[in-house]
Amino acid sequence: MVLIGLFVFIIGVNPGLIRMDRSPTVGFVQMGTWMTGLALVLLGAFAAVRVVRNGRPTSLRANVGIRLIATGYVVSGVGTFADLLGIGSHHLPHLIFGPLQVAGLAGGVLVSLLGVVLYWPRAAKLEAELAPA
Repeated sequence: MVLIGLFVFIIGVNPGLIRMDRSPTVGFVQMGTWMTGLALVLLGAFAAVRVVRNGRPTSLRANVGIRLIATGYVVSGVGTFADLLGIGSHHLPHLIFGPLQVAGLAGGVLVSLLGVVLYWPRAAKLEAELAPA
C-alpha cells in the first residue's frame, strides 16, 4: 500500500512521467492526486506499524504518534489547497503552487513522519529492563 501510494504521490507531483502533464500550472486534479497518494502512504505506514505493534497496549507516546500522523496530513492538505481555500496569496483562475505551499506540504509530511516514528513500539528488550520486577 505504501509503494502504491508513493507511486500515486509521485505521479501527482510530476504527471509528465506518464505523459499526462496537460497544463503549465498545478491544477486541482493534480493536487488531489498527490494528496490521495500521501493518504495511501500514511495509511500503509500506519497499518504496517500497527502490525509491528502486535496488539501491544497503546501508550501516551503511541497516541501522540497517531495524532501527529493525522495532523501532518491536515497540514499538508491545507498547504496544498491554500489558494483554493482562499487563504493563499493567489486567486482563481491563476493558481500558482508557490514556495510557501511547498513548505506547508513538506512540513506536513515531516510531522506525519514524526508521528510514525513515535507510534513505532519500543524494543522489547528495553521494555523488559524498564518494567518493575
